[in-house]
Amino acid sequence: MTEQKVVLSGMRSTGKIHLGNYFGALKNWVELQDRYRCYHFAADWHALTSDYADPSQVAENTLEMITDWIAAGLDPEKSVLFVQSMVPQHAELHLLLSMLTPLGWLERVPTYKEQMQQIENKDLATYGFLGYPLLQTVDIIIYRADFVPVGEDQASHIEMSREVVRRFTHLYGEVFPEPKALFTPTPKVPGIDGRKMSKSYGNAINLSDTPDAIREKCKQMFTDPQRQMRKDPGRPEVCNLYEFHKLVSPADVQERVAVQCRAAEIGCVDDKKLLAQILIDYLEPIRTRRAALDRDTVYDILVEGSRKARERAEETMELVRTAMTLDYRKLLGRL
Repeated sequence: MTEQKVVLSGMRSTGKIHLGNYFGALKNWVELQDRYRCYHFAADWHALTSDYADPSQVAENTLEMITDWIAAGLDPEKSVLFVQSMVPQHAELHLLLSMLTPLGWLERVPTYKEQMQQIENKDLATYGFLGYPLLQTVDIIIYRADFVPVGEDQASHIEMSREVVRRFTHLYGEVFPEPKALFTPTPKVPGIDGRKMSKSYGNAINLSDTPDAIREKCKQMFTDPQRQMRKDPGRPEVCNLYEFHKLVSPADVQERVAVQCRAAEIGCVDDKKLLAQILIDYLEPIRTRRAALDRDTVYDILVEGSRKARERAEETMELVRTAMTLDYRKLLGRL
């Protein structure tokens, strides 16, 4: 029987999951777990690259995020759910690979300069932030992952991992497969203000939001700026509300709303009420499953998942130590 291919992906430990996280990644993970051997991790060390000055919320954010994962459908019986810092082999391999990774490879990563410019009020001129892409590489290859689910615009992030694998293979022999991008649909998910949905912008709708919170956030949503009055025809293609309809509304509702909007047969206030109820109904199963999860259960799932992850990571590290002739037990004939 052919062994299942391995898929690896994670998220930074920044707290509760919002619709952007869900439609951009998590929904796809749930669908992939029936076809692949999946490892999904909370990247708490990655969170420290920008939040090192105040790490007090990282552990809490990790538990909140994993709770949302499980509520959204990730099954601990099908996917290994774990915490990055609970698998110390990540740190060992990161150190070893740092010895052979050219500095220029890290400095040319597009997101490095972009985030240095975009993230204000934080000193990111650190060794850890520069090495972020290499730690990402370790996260992937230590599980000898075949695929990393990404959108097409993120394919370049996988290329550095492939370069590091090729360099390691050239120097020491084959241990790691070259990971490939597993292109998955990543629909546009705007925030309530029209910008990209983000916790840092304060424009997100969380999976765990109450019905009242969802109604309030829908009231604040931007609409077609040219539609000043109820009688003015609307343009669904530029309306923030319609982007959400395309994500969560049945096809017949999408079509009806588009027609009524263009004909000024539905006003923005009524459309916001309609969308709010559709979102509430869409998220109700997730909220129900989340309410049934207690923190002890989630922690136990992470402990067990991290144990499984350590087993796989240690298998890899034994191969790495042997390839780099750093396995002293074998050298002394004590195995």
